[in-house]
Amino acid sequence: MAEKNRSQWDGGRFVKTLAYFEVIPFISCLQRLFAGRAQNQKASQSRAKRMGVILVAGATGGVGKRVVRRLIERNYRVWALVRNASRGREILGDQVELFEGDITIPETLTPALMNGISAVVCCTGVRVQPIEGDTPTREKYYQGIKFYMPEVVDNPEIVDYQGIKNLVQAAGKSLAPGKQLLFDFQNPSDDLKETWGAVDDVVMGGVSESSICLIDNTALFSGNVSTANSGGFASVRTRNFNPPLDLAGYEGIEMRVKGDGQRYKFILRSESKWDGISYCYSFDTEKERWIDVHIPFNALIPVFRARTLKDAPAFEPSHVYALQLMLSKFEYDGGLNPKFQPGGFALEVETIQAYGGTVRPQFIMVSSAGVTRPGRPGLNLEEEPPAVRMNDQLGGILTWKLRGEDAVRQSGLPYTIIRPCALTEESGGKTLVFDQGDNIRGKVSREDIAELCVQALEQPKACHVTFEVKEAENSDRSLDWDTLFFRLTKEK
Repeated sequence: MAEKNRSQWDGGRFVKTLAYFEVIPFISCLQRLFAGRAQNQKASQSRAKRMGVILVAGATGGVGKRVVRRLIERNYRVWALVRNASRGREILGDQVELFEGDITIPETLTPALMNGISAVVCCTGVRVQPIEGDTPTREKYYQGIKFYMPEVVDNPEIVDYQGIKNLVQAAGKSLAPGKQLLFDFQNPSDDLKETWGAVDDVVMGGVSESSICLIDNTALFSGNVSTANSGGFASVRTRNFNPPLDLAGYEGIEMRVKGDGQRYKFILRSESKWDGISYCYSFDTEKERWIDVHIPFNALIPVFRARTLKDAPAFEPSHVYALQLMLSKFEYDGGLNPKFQPGGFALEVETIQAYGGTVRPQFIMVSSAGVTRPGRPGLNLEEEPPAVRMNDQLGGILTWKLRGEDAVRQSGLPYTIIRPCALTEESGGKTLVFDQGDNIRGKVSREDIAELCVQALEQPKACHVTFEVKEAENSDRSLDWDTLFFRLTKEK
């Protein structure tokens, strides 16, 4: 009689599930062969990217394009704010997502641009060129080989002050100190569909079926869960991250979800095994209402095949291989889920992010040395660079840069303000000198400033600091970023 009540098991779906998650290597290889080696290679590389997005403003400029290149080399996901997309694509290549916009036009700094960003590197600035307009000598002018009388093309007040203020205000609505965005389903990347897949009770002989799809700026985890064939769970899981996510230093996971009133499970895995230990947390949803779910790492329950493990090691956030969402009729150790209902279900997810982490800079601004010097008593103008001597003739370029810095400082965001001395097109890799007080003079390569911007993103010591930088006269010493940032005094 029991055999007659059994439902038809889908063996084909079982094989597809194992192949998708590469549990069956041979079949996975065949699938990759038919799908195309290039497509698979792209998916593999995308899964290795760091989570979160770095927005580079002024991305086609001398420093900005170098920042973009370095971020891509380090597997960051990069969005570039450019005035002209065609020119931006020509300069920056195909590995960066372009957004047409202008910091002087607030309407172009849209939520689609800002939602999901982890940090901003601002390399914008007014264009300064020789009055002669002699294009062949333009690079020589930039390198200081020969002095040409300069002129400002843009309005310094509009670009270096109001534009910065616009950018800070727009970005501040999305940036959250101490948090790391893992998945932003409101602004999904092209490879997101290749990351999540269904793992239902078909792997245990059941007939439940689920899927995850992107719809209305959310990820919809939905399907039908059945208790037939002794089943009763449906889930979606990420393929293993390669390399694993490093969430050390964070306190837990925060999700923005809208459910159907049932109790779901959130699962993390700190080993690459398909059928290894999972760390689970049950959470209740409110029907048709958006809620924030906080999942502390120290509240995760170690489980193996729905059985709790008393002697299992604590969850290790430095090696997160996979995430999973599940609806199950069981809680743990055979106990039933008190809110479980067989049949159709739906859980919408907007974002998944780590919270409670170390605060790092989220707004990095490339300014200029000399911004406080115009009008300074006792200053010998003969020793100062042209921008200081000609500040008034250049529309108050340094004065407005300083006002832009103030807008960043007053934003409440963790910031780093970098004031390079005279920028050159020389090769990078020089020993750098940091100073505070706006007194040093010298030169520094755009290559080194770009590297400095990228380094600052990962330096907690770089939060809330403003400093000048030049290359050392003797550049034979090795570069110690930790020491350079440690010596800086934070601003109150």
